[in-house]
Amino acid sequence: MTAATPDAPLWQPSPERIEAAAVTRFQSWAASRFGAPAEGGYAALHRWSVDELDTFWQAVAEWFDIRFSTPYESVLGDRTMPGATWFPGATLNYAEHALRTAEDPARADTPALLYVDETHTQVPISWADLRRQVGALAAELRAIGVTPGDRVSGYLPNIPQAVVAFLATAAVGGVWTSCAPDFGARSVLDRFQQIEPVVLFTVDGYRYGGKEHDRTETVAELRRELPTLRAVVHIPLLGTDAPEGALAWAALTSADTEPVFEQVPFDHPLWVLYSSGTTGLPKAIVQSQGGILLEHFKQLGLHCDLGPEDRFFWYTSTGWMMWNFLVSGLLTGTTVVLYDGSPGYPDVSAQWRIAEQTGATLYGTSAAYVMACRKAGIHPGRDFDLSRVQCVATTGSPLPPDGFRWLHDEVADDLWIASVSGGTDVCSCFAGAVPTLPVHIGELQAPCLGTDLQSWDPSGKPLTNEVGELVVTNPLPSMPIRFWNDPDGSRYHDSYFDMYPGVWRHGDWITITDRGSVVIHGRSDSTLNRQGVRMGSADIYEAVERLPEIRESLVIGLEEPDGGYWMPLFVHLTEGATLDDDLRVAIKATIRENLSPRHVPDEVIEVPAIPHTLTGKRIEVPVKRLLQGTELAKAVNPGSVDNLDLLHFYADLAAKRRA
Repeated sequence: MTAATPDAPLWQPSPERIEAAAVTRFQSWAASRFGAPAEGGYAALHRWSVDELDTFWQAVAEWFDIRFSTPYESVLGDRTMPGATWFPGATLNYAEHALRTAEDPARADTPALLYVDETHTQVPISWADLRRQVGALAAELRAIGVTPGDRVSGYLPNIPQAVVAFLATAAVGGVWTSCAPDFGARSVLDRFQQIEPVVLFTVDGYRYGGKEHDRTETVAELRRELPTLRAVVHIPLLGTDAPEGALAWAALTSADTEPVFEQVPFDHPLWVLYSSGTTGLPKAIVQSQGGILLEHFKQLGLHCDLGPEDRFFWYTSTGWMMWNFLVSGLLTGTTVVLYDGSPGYPDVSAQWRIAEQTGATLYGTSAAYVMACRKAGIHPGRDFDLSRVQCVATTGSPLPPDGFRWLHDEVADDLWIASVSGGTDVCSCFAGAVPTLPVHIGELQAPCLGTDLQSWDPSGKPLTNEVGELVVTNPLPSMPIRFWNDPDGSRYHDSYFDMYPGVWRHGDWITITDRGSVVIHGRSDSTLNRQGVRMGSADIYEAVERLPEIRESLVIGLEEPDGGYWMPLFVHLTEGATLDDDLRVAIKATIRENLSPRHVPDEVIEVPAIPHTLTGKRIEVPVKRLLQGTELAKAVNPGSVDNLDLLHFYADLAAKRRA
């Protein structure tokens, strides 16, 4: 395939691929069964899915054979946001569906999970063994006294035991929550203390970057500071014995016990996820068993086109919603690949090597990793057998146009590139992967089914081909049922529904094009608004980080008391680079020529590194607050930052500017 022109797609699915896609078969079936449009392709199906919201979600439930142990009275009892009620009267269990493939004798001994660590040794866990372990552990949780609604926590890396512990928790109707073991004690306690868990699953340490990291002291602190714990379960990843008072993992999972799946209401809590929490405590976001079940079946089965023949690998940790999304691959009968280790060990090609070795058909990663590979000059398609990889998906931040081109040129020219965007808040995507649509450089393919995604101006007017606020005008099943410890719902309301009453405002700038694709421009609360021209920070990063001297950057736009606007660009340089006048000129010229002369920074300032949240997002708003003179303790939650020391630089800079 030749390189795309500005209007031509980078990739176009073949007629055979379109015909074979699950979403094509779903549309044909829904047309005969529910009156969905038989013609008009994805655009017509999407329009129907938002115009006939109740019927669409009923169709999803039937297509994926959701097992309602008691029937639902209606699809949507109340569609008001916040507070929409889905499938009232229905009961079900998420874990029952996740383990359903084990009931098929032809599949029971095939891998449900493939576990890989930094040695790149593969350990398969069959569907039958996964079901057995979940059954054994669920029985032990009940024996400990875990009842529906009790919280169960995991301080765990991306290992099979984490999946077993989560599914056993869901089986008994408990509420799961997890943090990765690279989180420090304060960060974990900021999260877990809010929800008061009764069980803690933990490792003694983890391996990352070729080194062992002991966590016994951190675990001891968690045990001291979580007084609601009734049991601690020790997983000896580094080979140590269980500490006094802790239960041994092997003893809890050795029995051959048929799992018992507690039938819970559709809106019964499944898990608690956490926002990045850059100011104040992280928001404890509660999502439901039924809501996640339907949303993930739709997203993974129709948008990601996953099925029993697939292997699903997404580089993630248990502290990021993508881990929860990855585990839901089990719903579609897909083999899920769990990688526990550094994304760049022993070298930057590590993830491609794992994709090759595990036969991944859908490989998900971050946009930042793709751009790091591009900068490192690696050639995945040449150096690895990636013939089974049908799709490379990216999230975490917008994939820059150069990232699309690099994947196309260096992986495969017939590669489906799925840049997706959603959020922890819904544990899913608002826009992204559609296997039957073309891919255009720098664009997400389309809004997702059932999602009335729009771009609005400040007055609530929909925009096309213009930058506006990302809004969703209808409810989604996986929207939070509530925040933890938010009894009147005010914090939930203020987070999403304050600007446009009754409409979800996510806090991103987007453009919806006249061809129906979507461009993400970055967070709207850190948008650069200069002389009335708005630009997302992601656009600046994409341009600046093309320069080989720039490892990473951070841009802030500051409204000043005198009516002025100060826009500094902070740059973390690559090894050996120097921020001299020539580089400053090159940076400013890049922005002026590629973006806008109005968004050339007032200053370019070298920093030792760029601060991130624990889930890897650049910290923009807290840095802006620091530069406005907010005290460090009030500008950011210390437990949410990967390196708090980096923020002192910005606080000191603010003090110098005020002096």
